[in-house]
Amino acid sequence: MRRKRREEEHENHERWLVSYADFITLLFAFFVVMYAISSVNEGKYKVLSNSLVNAFKNVTGEPGGQPIAPITGAPVMPPKPIAKPDRLPEAKRGEEVKTEQRQKMKNVASDIMNALQPLIAQGKVRLLETSRGVTIEINDSILFPPGQAKLQQASTSAMLAIANVLAASDFPITIEGHTDNVPISTPQFPSNWELSAMRATTVLRLFNDGGVGAERLTAIGYGETRPVETNTTPEGRARNRRVSILIDSNRPEEPTELPGQQQVSTSGVVR
Repeated sequence: MRRKRREEEHENHERWLVSYADFITLLFAFFVVMYAISSVNEGKYKVLSNSLVNAFKNVTGEPGGQPIAPITGAPVMPPKPIAKPDRLPEAKRGEEVKTEQRQKMKNVASDIMNALQPLIAQGKVRLLETSRGVTIEINDSILFPPGQAKLQQASTSAMLAIANVLAASDFPITIEGHTDNVPISTPQFPSNWELSAMRATTVLRLFNDGGVGAERLTAIGYGETRPVETNTTPEGRARNRRVSILIDSNRPEEPTELPGQQQVSTSGVVR
């Protein structure tokens, strides 16, 4: 008897749904795990925070609690040294420099007063404090003969005493020559300008020979243009004939070129 051919099984076109459902299930499980990992347990976070506070401050995180005693035998960590800044703030440093400069200036003035005490007592030398520093005002009657710029022998020792004090400092020094208004006209000094400048230069040379650096010295001749007393009396004219030595507390600053200037090259081209 002839067997019947087995009916062909019907092909299932929906088998992909099984794989898709498995994939969705796994994806859901993955996101659940990720969410569980990323969630913060607030209770545990507070416990951890309080523990850290107690460990570093030795106090309880909750009010009314008891201090936590350190563990016996635990190694004590040495305190970490605090790194100090290399330089103080500019304002504070500038103030300290000014204070130090004022103290140095006072010391120089005190030493000069001790060296010239006899002349100060006679009124021939005066020490004046100005906004720039200290000025030594010396009457020219003890320094130079009338109408001349050569130091008298008796005044050389006094000038060298001042030079010895100034040589130990580092302040800039300006030497000013002054005269009265009586005109002078000689082959060497056609006017009071030349006489006052030569007298200031004479003192400058003596200071330099006495150990004061030449880079610190400046000589200026003012002639009769800056009197301190009237020139109508003999006493006033005698006071105006003087040499002033300014010990300057201010250091020279670096020059700064003003903006907007045109520079001309050697070839004459404006740059």
